Amino acid sequence: MERYYEVLRKNELFKDAGAEELRSMLACLGYTVRQYPKNDMIWNVGADARSFGIVLAGQAQVIREDWDGARSIIAAVPPGGVFGEAFACAGIEKSPVAVRAGVDSTVLFLRAEKLLTVCSSACGFHSRLIRRLTRMLARKNIELNRKIEFMGRHTTKEKLMAYLLWEYGRQGRNPFSIAFSRAELADYLGVDRSAMSRELSRMKRKGIIDYWKNSFKLLVPEKEEK
Repeated sequence: MERYYEVLRKNELFKDAGAEELRSMLACLGYTVRQYPKNDMIWNVGADARSFGIVLAGQAQVIREDWDGARSIIAAVPPGGVFGEAFACAGIEKSPVAVRAGVDSTVLFLRAEKLLTVCSSACGFHSRLIRRLTRMLARKNIELNRKIEFMGRHTTKEKLMAYLLWEYGRQGRNPFSIAFSRAELADYLGVDRSAMSRELSRMKRKGIIDYWKNSFKLLVPEKEEK
């Protein structure tokens, strides 16, 4: 487990914790670590949601399934990221979403009840974990609002540009890479994949963007250059 300590420190819950403190925290909270090959389901809709997951390696994709079986990606969770915490803390026992391994992945599961309940040993870190979990839930709400903003744009081009501009601002470099394949990006933005591919090609021809696989660069169109 020690080899994943640096990844755990990327998570708000365990930020800045030393090796000994991490060891004590995990021993107190109890945990399970599981591995999943690419495209395997970590959770299906209706799975036990009383625990939440922290990605130690790989990527977890949170997926909404419609009544007709169609799936769309709600979020891509990188190493150090968390999924299912809102359901677990809200007491929702059955997951309303599915979670899939985007690549070969390793996930640590924690029981929310153990985290939220101060143990008999009165471990000093419990109150800190609860405060940090509250911040995590607030940030997750912000992330969901951001996706609503992307999907609320009227055209495929507007959705693409809103997402790419946000990624550019978040990463602070140009070019930058995104976590999605073309099919996954279309699912995430709620657009038709073929229409999105045509729009990307059109934007590239017009000098708005350049891209190669999942690497993108924002450009200034020639007509707008001074």
